[in-house]
Amino acid sequence: MMRLTAAAAAALVLAGCASFSQDGGAGKVSELTKERTGQSVAFQRTEADVDSAGARVSELLKQPLTPDNAVETALLNNRGLQASFSELGIAEAELVRAGRLANPTFSFGRLSGGGVTEIDRSVMFNLLGLLTMPVASQVAQRQLEQAQYQAAFDAVGVAAEARKAFFGAVAAQDLVKYYEQVKEAADASNELARRMQQAGNFNKLAQMREQSFYADATANLARARHQAVAERERLVRALGLSGDQLAFKLPERLPDLPKSPLEPKSAEQTAIEKRLDVLMARRSAEATAKSLGLTKATRFINVLEVGYANKSQTGEPRQNGYEIELELPLFDFGSTRAARAEATYMQAVHRTAEVAVNARSEVRESYSAYRTAYDLAKHYRDEVVPLRKRISDENMLRYNGMLASVFELLADARDQVTSVTVAVEALRDYWVAETNLQSALTGRSPSGAPAMGPAKSASAEQGAH
Repeated sequence: MMRLTAAAAAALVLAGCASFSQDGGAGKVSELTKERTGQSVAFQRTEADVDSAGARVSELLKQPLTPDNAVETALLNNRGLQASFSELGIAEAELVRAGRLANPTFSFGRLSGGGVTEIDRSVMFNLLGLLTMPVASQVAQRQLEQAQYQAAFDAVGVAAEARKAFFGAVAAQDLVKYYEQVKEAADASNELARRMQQAGNFNKLAQMREQSFYADATANLARARHQAVAERERLVRALGLSGDQLAFKLPERLPDLPKSPLEPKSAEQTAIEKRLDVLMARRSAEATAKSLGLTKATRFINVLEVGYANKSQTGEPRQNGYEIELELPLFDFGSTRAARAEATYMQAVHRTAEVAVNARSEVRESYSAYRTAYDLAKHYRDEVVPLRKRISDENMLRYNGMLASVFELLADARDQVTSVTVAVEALRDYWVAETNLQSALTGRSPSGAPAMGPAKSASAEQGAH
């Protein structure tokens, strides 16, 4: 009886040690997120937290957005991200539960007949739960770490989407201005051709070509305006904006191309050591291994409960003692449970290897896309756009010397604007590729990255004219 009392006291002490943390595991998530995005993340558990985040978002939206401000806004204001953080609270609750002994069970029975009443009473404690509590707590601790990595994984994904949506929205807004210039040039060319054709100074075929280009320019402008709306709405969803927040302003143009491209050292090794999906797969395999060890320890003793019991009968002195319940392995010796655990562990091992292989491949692919995008953006900035400018200046000299017609001058202006639009698209692709590379190195798989393809030719953009 003294031993049972000591065991119960020890259980109470252990249960008292298991409690919830002050931050709910959010500190680790914020640290992981800041290391990969430059921005920390905070869980919003109360109305005061939500109000504080809303005030900060309002402050950020007073000025034209920057990439960093867009990321901070998304991490503060994306309600889907906050919803995913609830998994962390569930994992911590499981950890606390694993550190506490299961509630005792009380049974009471009463039989009467023939003037005799028999009463049975017992209080049962889960002794096996007490014995396996340290291992169960370790498993729950690893599951909490897994939940922390998952929360950081989601936060990094939200940050990457916000950056890419920001670059897409700024580029689309910028392109509308250039397509408006093309439309103005096409309008002037079409009107001049119509008047000259009416005066008999222009043939019908040439006039219809100018009219066709005007029609194409009108359609392209409409598409560009819709694309600007679509990209802005994509950014709105990434940032979680609504109501008055929709009046935010974007900068006039994209950030300039850096002077030199990134040259990450040991990129594949960095991905293996830092990428959250790799770390998550590794932790999952470790947690499964711990679970396998626990299963082996309880293979032949599945349910073991011990407790105090007494029995009283009318006219007889009370009888005291204890009861032990033990499941006998007569039909299932635990082999099915052990086999299942071993298969689950090997599944986790192979999944971890697959994630690591994919991570290495994605780093190599992302860096190739990044360098290609950088080289293309630099080529358009340093070669194509300046060349089109020199051609335009030369055509202006020829026009002033009456060696070129006004239609040649307008056609050249259209070509120059088209080159600028392609340069803007190339710069946008660079910043998106840079975001994907950073994500591939330390965050997660940059899924959904646009494939690198050849730029549209000027003739395809401007149509026949």
